[in-house]
Amino acid sequence: MAKVKYQYNTQSLRYERVRVSFWQKTWRVVGFISSAIMFAVIIIAIAYTLLDSPKEKQLKREINQLTLQYDLLDQQLDQMTQVLADLQDRDDNIYRVIFEAEPIPNSIRNAGYGGADLYKQLNNYENSEIMISASNKLERIRRQLYIQSKSYDEVYKMVKNKEEMLSSIPAIQPVSNKNLKRMASGYGYRIHPIYKTRRMHWGMDFTAPTGTEIYATGDGKVIVAKKARRGYGNHVIVDHGYGYQTVYAHMSKIETKRGQKVKRGDLLGFVGNTGLSTAPHLHYEVHKDGRKVNPINFYYNDLSPEEYDKMIELSAMSNQSFD
Repeated sequence: MAKVKYQYNTQSLRYERVRVSFWQKTWRVVGFISSAIMFAVIIIAIAYTLLDSPKEKQLKREINQLTLQYDLLDQQLDQMTQVLADLQDRDDNIYRVIFEAEPIPNSIRNAGYGGADLYKQLNNYENSEIMISASNKLERIRRQLYIQSKSYDEVYKMVKNKEEMLSSIPAIQPVSNKNLKRMASGYGYRIHPIYKTRRMHWGMDFTAPTGTEIYATGDGKVIVAKKARRGYGNHVIVDHGYGYQTVYAHMSKIETKRGQKVKRGDLLGFVGNTGLSTAPHLHYEVHKDGRKVNPINFYYNDLSPEEYDKMIELSAMSNQSFD
């Protein structure tokens, strides 16, 4: 039951019952509700400003975890950058030096890096700096790894070429000559056995009985296998590639044919006395880029240092050649 209110009337000097109209009641209710709503809004605003909701707390925990992961990722990227720098240093200063190749310039290793801002979409975030830093490092590593991968492909090709080149360069004596007694005349000016004049001798003469085996001194392809009565007589020329050719002259018999591929140590023929020759022997020449060079420099697979010194001494003796 609603309370009845009375009000003292000073004119009539008596208490009179207070009667409230419907509209007054309505405005009071509206005012009360409005005040309650305003008070609630203020309380909620203060709560949202000073206090986190459960969802906000969860999001903040996730952000902190992501920030920690970015920090760890950034450290790992630094380590990867250091490892990559070590690989690049080895590539430039070891592998490429071994294969006589130029190092890769820094301008190529860092090609395409920098320039326009590629990470504008990451700006204006609370942790933009760490995200952009990690993205930059990752992109730099990706590009440098691509260049390094291409470099290793090139080094692999050089390894294969180097292996082929080392197998192809003349590196042994063309006849069995363990005691070095078969080396009769070296490269240089010698007395010609027939004309008795001092002439340039463009190869080395190895004395040996007719029928002694003659071997290819390096891998290559036979480009000449010719029988002749003059000059070199029966002779073979092997093209080793890389600018090298070898000549085997005065053979008694040729055991190979033009166009045949040979390996170091393969039989080419036998020692003889054909052509312009005064006794059974092998005349051996080495050509590099079309120029005749001293064969003494191409026995490193065959001789010890002491034997090599002795071979140099023998080849330097001024004597008469056999052709």
